[in-house]
Amino acid sequence: MKKLKLIGLLMIITSSLMFIQCTSDPIAGAPGIAGVDGEDGIDGTDGVDGVDGTASCVACHNLSHRADIKEAFATSGHATGDTWQRGSSASCAQCHGNEGYIDYITTGAVKTAGYVGVVTPMACTTCHNKHSTFDFANDGNDFALRNMDPVALNKTDPTVVIDYGNSSNNCVTCHQPRSKAPLDDGTGLYLQANSRFYPHYSGQSAMLEGIQGAVIDGGTTAIPGAGTAAHRTGASCVACHMNSSTDGLTGGHTFKRNNTACTTCHTTVPTEVAGLAADMAALHDKLFALGLITADGSTIVQTTKIPFKTAQALWNYKTVEEDHSHGIHNPTYAKALIKNALQAVQ
Repeated sequence: MKKLKLIGLLMIITSSLMFIQCTSDPIAGAPGIAGVDGEDGIDGTDGVDGVDGTASCVACHNLSHRADIKEAFATSGHATGDTWQRGSSASCAQCHGNEGYIDYITTGAVKTAGYVGVVTPMACTTCHNKHSTFDFANDGNDFALRNMDPVALNKTDPTVVIDYGNSSNNCVTCHQPRSKAPLDDGTGLYLQANSRFYPHYSGQSAMLEGIQGAVIDGGTTAIPGAGTAAHRTGASCVACHMNSSTDGLTGGHTFKRNNTACTTCHTTVPTEVAGLAADMAALHDKLFALGLITADGSTIVQTTKIPFKTAQALWNYKTVEEDHSHGIHNPTYAKALIKNALQAVQ
């Protein structure tokens, strides 16, 4: 009985070994025929196209847009003439050359040795560098300006900070006085020993603010101070000097104001500046007779002391003249400065 069971177990083991050998052949056979593809599923609904990420960039960064800007800029005072060459001097580099301006905006200072041999004219990249944000819908377009922060009048009084709250701050960086009104030493006399006895050609921000003119003691015309809020807030410089224009000669990057931009707010311009031109001419003649200016209005060096009020009158004449707006930047302030100056030299 035990032998039969043993024989049966051996037969089972032998059969198993044969089965394994048959099903584990190490030489693979040819692949079978592929099965039939299943039916395609139903296409999903197309999603909504996203916003073109470059649309806002291409609006400005395209050849045709930039070509018009370059053509306009070439006619501007920033691009014409040779004033940029003065940027080789450290004292002038902040505004008269590409390298000095960029260094000043970037570091807060220019090279003390100046930029002799390396200064180049202003170009697009002088004022424009990179956007501080690309969220124009919420933050506004910063036009990639190098500076939109408030500006201290570092040449005359760093405690005075001007903030127009927009891209006009970039203008104030350079359009500020370089000198201050004369100070009385107590003698009532003044020695005007500097041939550059004036704020500088670009004191427009001070005129808008109604500051840094000479307040002549005894003058009967009240000094009104700062210009209107419309001038002093928002993009005031840009609104007048870079407004859209169809004549191709003003506005935009020509920086030449268009009368339409002014009369939008100043509907009574002739009235606002009435009498200023005549008073300026009268003051010119008086200062010329005193030997303080040449026939073309430029100042001359004085070798002797002159009455202090006369020096103040000369300062006010040059302040209004070199503002170049004929009083428009701050009509009441400009007229008051000149009327008191006339009174002082009569």
